[in-house]
Formats: sequence, structure tokens, C-alpha cells
Amino acid sequence: MRVISGISKGFRLKAPKGKDTRPTEDRIKESLFNILGYIDESSIVLDLFAGSGSIGIEFLSRGASKTYFVDKSYESIRCIKDNLKHTELEDYADIIKNDVFKAINLFKGKGIRFNYIFIDPPYGKDLLGKVLKRIWESDLLEDKGIIILEHEKDLVLEENIYGLHKIDLRNYGYKSLSFYTKK
Repeated sequence: MRVISGISKGFRLKAPKGKDTRPTEDRIKESLFNILGYIDESSIVLDLFAGSGSIGIEFLSRGASKTYFVDKSYESIRCIKDNLKHTELEDYADIIKNDVFKAINLFKGKGIRFNYIFIDPPYGKDLLGKVLKRIWESDLLEDKGIIILEHEKDLVLEENIYGLHKIDLRNYGYKSLSFYTKK
């Protein structure tokens, strides 16, 4: 696993030990950023269930101004810190060791909104709908923002969820990426 492009291109990233995380493969990450295209330098990013921090770090490497990493695992938090230090991007990151729902409440309370929200929850735990609902209710997505969901291919997501509309779906083996914006 590595940083694909930008100021930290080529840096190798660590992944948390164990079977609780599934780092996004480089080919999927490269495809994701080809779909998104240019990342504006004023972009604020939220990486939920961050694991290694690979996606949020890629956003930073490509020019995003700030990424918030959220994970409740000590191992993941340690890994994210190591990866940010290694890529010299720690000044542009906030790492939050907390439950995703508590973190969403924190962002809502502080009035923080995001241009990009990447969500890759544990599979088979029925979390995507609950997280999307809380994000929508908390008004965390900027008006032209994009939510990217990484999920198992067998999980079919509705075209319209709350006030969000699916704009793209890509399949990669047993995984899929779904992209949503506000209607």
C-alpha cells in the first residue's frame, strides 16, 4: 500500500495488524481519485473508519487542506499517526480516536462541514445506512460535497438515501465504491 500521487507520492504506508481492517487496494484508490479528479486546495476531508488512514492521506497528498481521521481502534490510530509522520502530513490532519457516531456529534457541535466524506465501515454490520442518516441529520456535507462509500459488492444501495443522490457506482471484485451528493 502506497501513496499514489501528489507531494507524498510513492511513500509506503503501514496497515494495522489483524483482520479487523481491509485497506483499500492501490488499484481501487487510484480509480477513486481518477473519478474525483482535481482536489481543490481548500477541501476539508473526513475519513471515517479510517484504518490505516490511506484514503485521507491520499487526499492530503493531492492538495486537500485538512483531513479528519476517525477510528476507535488504538492500533489504527497508532498506524495513522505513523503514516502521517512518515509522509510529513501530520500538520494537516486531526486524528480522533472515537466511535464514529460520537465523532459526528462532535463535528456537528463545532459546525465543521466537509467537501469529501469517505466511509469504509466493517462489512456485515449494517452501519452504512445509520452513518449516512447521522451525517445527513448533522448537515456535515458541503452543498457540492461528495460522500464516497466503500462496501461489499453484494450490498445494493438505493439511488436516493435521505437527501442524497447516487451519482456513480464502480465495482472492483468483491468491493464497490458508491458516490453520493446532495440532491
